[in-house]
Amino acid sequence: MAKTIIIEAHGGPEVLKLVHRPVGEPGPGEIRIRHKAIGLNFIDCYQRSGLYPMTMPAALGREAAGIVEAVGEGVTHLKVGDRAAYAAAVSGAYCEERVMPAAQVCPLPDGISFEEGAAMMLKGMTAEYLFHRTTPLKAGDTVLFHAAAGGVGLIACQWARSEGIHLIATAGSAAKCQLALENGAEHAINYATEDFPRRVMELTGGKGVDVVMDSVGATTWQGSLDSLRPLGMMISFGSASGPVPAFTLAALAGKSLKVTRPTLFTHIGPHEDCQAIARHLFDKVLSGDVKIHIDQRFPLEEVRAAHEALEARKTTGSTILTV
Repeated sequence: MAKTIIIEAHGGPEVLKLVHRPVGEPGPGEIRIRHKAIGLNFIDCYQRSGLYPMTMPAALGREAAGIVEAVGEGVTHLKVGDRAAYAAAVSGAYCEERVMPAAQVCPLPDGISFEEGAAMMLKGMTAEYLFHRTTPLKAGDTVLFHAAAGGVGLIACQWARSEGIHLIATAGSAAKCQLALENGAEHAINYATEDFPRRVMELTGGKGVDVVMDSVGATTWQGSLDSLRPLGMMISFGSASGPVPAFTLAALAGKSLKVTRPTLFTHIGPHEDCQAIARHLFDKVLSGDVKIHIDQRFPLEEVRAAHEALEARKTTGSTILTV
């Protein structure tokens, strides 16, 4: 039996419930993994709240790291005893141990801790696809990145710096702006006190940025479009402040803007793509180009408090659950 966090109805953090569940043995294409640390992400809150509806009862969590304890038929890239980490399309990471599909589980290099592995997979692979698989980016390009002091944001600041990309960060406090600057952002804008589109135009000499990477959603949408240069790309990859409001294609016509709404799980669906994205991330971390900031730790049993902190924007960097 393994401690597991489930929900039986959508709602606030109070619906998170600790139960004991049997684990079982892996079938073909599956592994059994015992977790050492578990990652916390906004998608977990979206699923819990019902923004992304789930069939009940549902186990939450998409990201973790641990030790492979059993391997099913047909699994060749992992073996019993391997250190491993994952961001997976199948929820259920909020637990001590689980059986799961093996395709999106990645061997974890010895130079990366279990806590780092749990904190980096979803966020780090998101940064990888944003910078390498969504729209062409090269050294000298300028990116506006919202919520830059969060888990994805701090990785993105460092990633941009390592590749000669100019990153303008936004965050909701002076302290968070400073954190973004310390991690590689060239400029930081406090969007709680500043008009960020106006400031972006000042910083770019009136040209606007090449790309906006926005996980905030409703509150930053229009300002993000206003911050783009003609032919610029708007990447909307999250909805922390609520869904993006409805808009017409005509709203993009003035500057011939491009808009996309990608997800990590589309990019890592194919096994080989997932492993390649993970290896690129691991290389960034092992080289020292990217450091994983784990700024909050909660025991698995205190998952409600973790969700409350994340939704209240009281976190920086990555947050993990310990087991």
